[in-house]
Amino acid sequence: MIEDLDFNYARKWKAAKPSRKVVGFLPVYAPLEMIHAAGCLPLGIFGGGDQMEVIHGDAYYQSYICRIPRSTIELGVTNRLDFVEGMIFPFVCDVIRNLSGIWKMMFPNVWTKFFDTPQNFDASLGGTYYTQELVELREGLEHLTGRTISDDDIRNSIRLYNENRRLVREVYAFRANQPWLAPTSEVYLLMRAGLMMDVEEHNQMLRDYITAAAAEDRPKRDNVRVAIFGSFCEQPPLNLIKSIEMAGCYVVDDDYALVNRFLMVDVLTEGDPLKALATTYIENSVETSCKYVPDGKVKGKFHVDAVKACGAEGVIYATPSFCDPALLDRPMVCHALTEAGIPYIAFKYAENSGQMQPIREQAGTFADSIKLWS
Repeated sequence: MIEDLDFNYARKWKAAKPSRKVVGFLPVYAPLEMIHAAGCLPLGIFGGGDQMEVIHGDAYYQSYICRIPRSTIELGVTNRLDFVEGMIFPFVCDVIRNLSGIWKMMFPNVWTKFFDTPQNFDASLGGTYYTQELVELREGLEHLTGRTISDDDIRNSIRLYNENRRLVREVYAFRANQPWLAPTSEVYLLMRAGLMMDVEEHNQMLRDYITAAAAEDRPKRDNVRVAIFGSFCEQPPLNLIKSIEMAGCYVVDDDYALVNRFLMVDVLTEGDPLKALATTYIENSVETSCKYVPDGKVKGKFHVDAVKACGAEGVIYATPSFCDPALLDRPMVCHALTEAGIPYIAFKYAENSGQMQPIREQAGTFADSIKLWS
């Protein structure tokens, strides 16, 4: 599914009923519950990967930025997204903010929403702001679909996505405990596919995967347990993940495709559902480079705690080239890792990276050094 740049699953889902609509969203976070409550399919748009050559997209952006906006434009101008009625561009960085404006100009018939999440995490300020953003999002989706989105519609969607997040956490816990049974090259596909399909279908797929993986007879190898951070927006090619695994690493935690676990706890289904979504975001969402760390907190402590929780022996900080948020965070996060005595390496990639040998050699040397001297 992630290599299908014609998005045939979403096209078939839409064609099954005349009233159905598809709303695309970009990383890092979007309230999928709202899209689902509107009767629409949330479709994760994570760029063109390594399956598509960018030709037209380069005309709209300068060269010294990450690849995901250029390949997203390429998807648009080559009509691969001509069936999508709406697009949500969450705040990640200035590049995605500008992509929202470009999309409005290029595709004026598509409902386009720049979704700005708060950077103030005081519930009375950031929480109020975010609740109002959700009100505006609901109004936009109602205008797009021509239907009223009730509080009960949102609560029902919250329940489904709470179940999805619970199952995702279960898969991640299973992998952390027995990574040889659930390689990240499989888990990654499972998570990415879930951002392109109906949530109920994905919930069943998650259950089936846990059952199937537990029944596999796979040998346990003398691999090093690592966590991967910095890859929350533009996604790596699958071969990069496989190369790290082939180099002797078990990936036991990551921040790939964060959308389905950005909220770390269940969202309340009682009371005002918009306030519940906002409160959960303010109080219980992951720390990543596109979120401000309030005064009194140390940048990188979240990562150190995550490493300890999953039992990782080291960290690979892998970030897309020209990803300003991740690259600005890297020295602070890596400093926190050093202070905690956690070994790390860092490298950059692009979604269309082709030469994996240097990455495999670097990851392999890192794994060997941990075995020998850690």
